[in-house]
Amino acid sequence: MMSLKTLVVDDHEAARVGLTQLMEGTSVSIAKTVEDGESALRCINEEEFDVVLIDVQMKKMDGLSLLEEIRGDHPDLPVVLFSAYDYSVYMARAVANGAQDYVLKTDELEVIERVIQHVSTNRTSCPGGRLDSLRSKLCGSDGAGKAHEDFPLTGRESQVLRHIAFGLSNREIAKSLAISVETVKEHVQNILRKTGASDRTDVAVRAVRKGLV
Repeated sequence: MMSLKTLVVDDHEAARVGLTQLMEGTSVSIAKTVEDGESALRCINEEEFDVVLIDVQMKKMDGLSLLEEIRGDHPDLPVVLFSAYDYSVYMARAVANGAQDYVLKTDELEVIERVIQHVSTNRTSCPGGRLDSLRSKLCGSDGAGKAHEDFPLTGRESQVLRHIAFGLSNREIAKSLAISVETVKEHVQNILRKTGASDRTDVAVRAVRKGLV
């Protein structure tokens, strides 16, 4: 059985120890555990890992900020976010910032192992998994792209609207859609103009109320 060298980043010792014990005898080898983002970045620069498993909520540097740092210097390193919270905003930001997948601390051990195996081998989210499904909603052509008299938007504008509704910044939207920040700004202005919305919050609330997001 191939052993996947995994770095765990979590500021709770019980979580680090518990996960290490749970993974014993599986294909996932918890090679090292650290309690903060700075320590994680040092480890990643000094050693090679197959996967990094990161807690979303940490005090020194949250998991999403750490993910962004990792992507700057290690764009191909598989990263899975690990959380107690099934929050769509967290997952949307994970998609935008380049995480391969997202698992919950309440998921069964087999699920966590399968996700780590998949992202290590394929560098993509598990088909039908949390991030795969959300990425389809954010970047697909359905949903907000459907014609609606109050939202006469192009396909790309509809995609941007979905990202806005999930609370993503222009920079995160740009990364998610692989377009420039300036292009995102233009789309946002077009969306506000076409819908008559006063700001991003207004247009997001209206889109959700009408079932377009």
